[in-house]
Amino acid sequence: MSFRDESDDGKDIRKPFLHTGSWYRMGSRQSSMMGSSQVIRESSISVVACVMIVALGPIQFGFTSGYSSPTQAAITEDLGLTVSESLMIAAIPNIIGWLAISFARDVSFLYMGRLLEGFGVGIISYTVPVYIAEIAPQNLRGALGAVNQLAVTIGIMLAYLLGLFVEWRILAVLGILPCTILIPGLFFVPESPRWLAKMGMTEEFETSLQVLRGFDTDISIEVNEIKRSVASTSRRTTIRFGELKQRRYWLPLMIGIGLLALQQFSGINGVLFYSSTIFAAAGVTSSNAATFGVGAIQVIATGVSTWLMDKAGRRLLLIISSSGMTFSLLIVAVSFFLRGFVSDDSNFYGVMSIMAVVGVVLMVIFFSLGIGPIPWLIMSEILPVNIKGLAGSVATLGNWLTAWVITMTANLLLDWSSAGTFTIYMVLCAFTLAFVVVWVPETKGRTLEEIQRSFR
Repeated sequence: MSFRDESDDGKDIRKPFLHTGSWYRMGSRQSSMMGSSQVIRESSISVVACVMIVALGPIQFGFTSGYSSPTQAAITEDLGLTVSESLMIAAIPNIIGWLAISFARDVSFLYMGRLLEGFGVGIISYTVPVYIAEIAPQNLRGALGAVNQLAVTIGIMLAYLLGLFVEWRILAVLGILPCTILIPGLFFVPESPRWLAKMGMTEEFETSLQVLRGFDTDISIEVNEIKRSVASTSRRTTIRFGELKQRRYWLPLMIGIGLLALQQFSGINGVLFYSSTIFAAAGVTSSNAATFGVGAIQVIATGVSTWLMDKAGRRLLLIISSSGMTFSLLIVAVSFFLRGFVSDDSNFYGVMSIMAVVGVVLMVIFFSLGIGPIPWLIMSEILPVNIKGLAGSVATLGNWLTAWVITMTANLLLDWSSAGTFTIYMVLCAFTLAFVVVWVPETKGRTLEEIQRSFR
């Protein structure tokens, strides 16, 4: 979000540079101009519509992530890249970036394109889950929050699917589409009520919340709850470094950074970015088709997680997810280890190859059930309002830094030892399980204000 400063009677007021969603002001005050007072009658319709628009960002995110797997071999061959150059391009993660890739004549275009995409994706990966958490009603926050990761998996699956039929330059052009739809869509999305309240824009805050909850909904209780929360944290907009020692700050910050870092240390990006290579090593003939199958399974599993989020709870799903991933990675590691003791044409070698593929698929399923969608959701729920910007940026930086480490080292580790690589990932998943059991609280069924008060 961009801002401009306006001075009114000597007071500086920060306002949105783009008044996105300004259409709703007319609808809330003079609904007859838009047809009738039934423009948004159900309390969830407006929120779901907003989530669907901003979810185009994570689709772009997923498309960017999935692009490497079906195109890596073709790009390397066409441009004569070395293995290390290819690794760097895949490791550094929208429109200019994709065009740079599409019209690439040498490696410099790929670096520029991936850097530009990475800048955009970095913003999307933090902004979208926070926005969804702040606009969603309490009873739908888990399901709608999981839409962020669902959109990412859809983007990955689309990259895998289209990669089967089009060459890599055309695939890069197709990557432009989500953002070209997202940009005009943002003009129909209201600003976050909590952000407006924090900025002191009381009238805009109440109007935005009324639209999101429906024109016939009584929002007085939620308005007062948000006002009380903002009043308790807005006396000073910044905090001193020493204040981070307070439990209300260091604990949610540690949980947010820890979960997002451990999400990547599970090795999921190493598996997704190089899934074609992994399946080829496992003896699968059509590795790209198998990769698309994994992408489709990931979408289904994330959809199930979306449905379960507000029923089973975040903490339970995280425990099931990390436990399942640890077991799945054990299967893959053992399979690759045992294959090293038999000949390539033996029946046992074939059985171990099948086990390796099954283990990878199970890993993706369990990741999608919890470790994939929930860290972003919990991060957006637990961070206090007055440090959400800085703390969220630090947590996102930690996520992408660990993603870079995993992506940069994945191919090198697989060349060293497939069994050893998956053993390392298994140990990290086991550590994630311990972290969840000891530190991560349950946030289901609680307002954002209640969650933040629980850390005091």
